[in-house]
Amino acid sequence: MPIPFIVGAVALIAGAAGMGSGIRGGIKMKDANDTMKIAQERHNKNIDRFKNQNKKTTADMDNVGNLELNILSNFKEFQDVFEKIKNRPEFKEYKREGVNLPKYDGEKLKKVSAEAAMLMAAISGAAAGTAGGFAAAGTGTVATTISLSTMALGGGAVAAGGGGAALGTAVLGGATLGIGLLVGGMIFNFTGSKLSDKADEAYSQMLRAEEKIDKSCEYMQELSGVSKEFLGELNTVNDIYAKNFAALKKTVLTDGKTDWNDFTGDEKLTTENTVLLVALLYNMCKVKLVLKSDNEDEPGEINKKEINGSINEAKRFIADKNLAA
Repeated sequence: MPIPFIVGAVALIAGAAGMGSGIRGGIKMKDANDTMKIAQERHNKNIDRFKNQNKKTTADMDNVGNLELNILSNFKEFQDVFEKIKNRPEFKEYKREGVNLPKYDGEKLKKVSAEAAMLMAAISGAAAGTAGGFAAAGTGTVATTISLSTMALGGGAVAAGGGGAALGTAVLGGATLGIGLLVGGMIFNFTGSKLSDKADEAYSQMLRAEEKIDKSCEYMQELSGVSKEFLGELNTVNDIYAKNFAALKKTVLTDGKTDWNDFTGDEKLTTENTVLLVALLYNMCKVKLVLKSDNEDEPGEINKKEINGSINEAKRFIADKNLAA
């Protein structure tokens, strides 16, 4: 075969080989781009899922905390009415199976109520002064959003000695003004970071983040469930208290009875029940929904034992005293 034909044949084969390599390279690039796109889209969906659950859990915690502060701040009105009653007996602690309520302590209630009122005013004032800056945060009302970082860690109304109201959902770590609830440092570094430019590494990063997000969402879902259950029982007790306190106010303020000796048997029983309901509400407001974690990168343990104990105590008391809203 003449040399020119040999050279031409070799060139043709080399060109075909080069074209094959180019095609394979193009396929690899497309696969890499597809992998990156899939990883990023899945990562974004995971982040949205986390943010949505975060918003729901923040709201559930805030509902508990707002009610706690309202209950505690209203104790002053009870004390003002109760202290008008002369010759009243000493109301001692109440102990039954599964129920242990402290005796009436007017000074403690006065302090608790004042602290709760001050805290509510501070939260309200902060919200009014910074509404524009936080309204766009998308984590609930401005007032409750600001409240998140004004509370100490731990849960349980601060005025009641709980170490930070339940609406301070900063108990889960990482929460600051306008940001809302983040579950410790578990996914904080993933939510704002870009995935690697390398397809395989990006996909691996996404999977690691997804695992943490799944764990975070599962935790928040459980916390939401516990918060709603506790809120339901707290509302029940508060409604029963409101009914009994209304009757007590009628006796003292409307009917003008201020001497215990002038009270009827039913009026005395209503007074006693109201005092005990105050003690029960006080106990419930001290419950820590979340225990502070020793590891700042992990969320605190959900305090299910104390929460369930408080709910059961309330149910037993209401049943023992045959009370209803």
